[in-house]
Amino acid sequence: MFSVKRLVESNSLKSIPSNYICHNENEDYDSMVNETENIPTIDFSKLISSNSNDRSMEIQKLGDACRDWGFFMLINHGVSETLRAEVLRLSQCFFDLPSEEKKECIGEKPFDPIRCGTSFNIKVDKTHYWRDFLKCYVHPHFHAPSNPLGFSETLEEYVTKNREVIGELLKAISLTLSLEENYIHNMMNAESGSQLLVINYYPPCPKPELVMGLPAHTDHGLLTLLMQNELGGLQIEHDGKWIPVNPLPNSFLINTGDHLEILTNGKYKSVVHRAIVMNKKAARISVGTANGPTLDTIVSPAPELLSEDNPSAYRGIQYKDYLLLQQSRELERKSCLDYIRI
Repeated sequence: MFSVKRLVESNSLKSIPSNYICHNENEDYDSMVNETENIPTIDFSKLISSNSNDRSMEIQKLGDACRDWGFFMLINHGVSETLRAEVLRLSQCFFDLPSEEKKECIGEKPFDPIRCGTSFNIKVDKTHYWRDFLKCYVHPHFHAPSNPLGFSETLEEYVTKNREVIGELLKAISLTLSLEENYIHNMMNAESGSQLLVINYYPPCPKPELVMGLPAHTDHGLLTLLMQNELGGLQIEHDGKWIPVNPLPNSFLINTGDHLEILTNGKYKSVVHRAIVMNKKAARISVGTANGPTLDTIVSPAPELLSEDNPSAYRGIQYKDYLLLQQSRELERKSCLDYIRI
């Protein structure tokens, strides 16, 4: 099947095909879930405030969130609810298109400008994941499907505003590290850096406890910005437990990526997270943008953060080579970072 959505709709699915059943990922579902903790919340308006006291306090909170959680909710970010809702609506419309219309988006190579497909990497996945996706490289050159009507224009407006938010966050993160405000921008060539849009579609499932949307993994890049529809499913690993993420209305979810961990020499670690399937009746949609350096940038720990007592913990690696490494293997926690760890 080209997609899980098509599989669900092609027949009255009452049992899960064996190649979709994820035994290992689901065995800890009940015993290791902690629903009592909440991830930190950062107020974007205070990060860019002209009030130096408000800004300083929020920058400190941001540093704590990056160090202790690697994940936070971002509120008062300035991206309108109307635009966010339209992105989600048109994303649903895209996945509702007939297969023939989506076939022009089927790419086979990691750096194809537009790719849609299913699972993570169907060529190497031992188990197929309950997830269809659309991936578009949207910066430094913008690419998006022409259908449905208005989709491309709406996505371009949305990812442009995303980059503005990410740009301010990277400035604030530089300050949390006692570095100059534009340090990460300059070292990572962030103005012309890579931005990958990933829209995930998790169809309803008659037995959601048997399948996995995406297994435990970390994200490449510096920061990932995520929004979703009203259905849950995202969990992050914190202190050995899975924390269900229940975002505040009109908030973004931000997580630190592998390349921020490399750049900070492990001070800010990329967070392991997964997408479970929870709904028997409706589909969950999430829209993420992974923001990284230019593809030819070699990412290594910042020299200013190294010392005799804190030597480099990672080998430098070109961003493009890291992406190819990730795409060539199964998603498995922090396996790619482990590959370059000294």
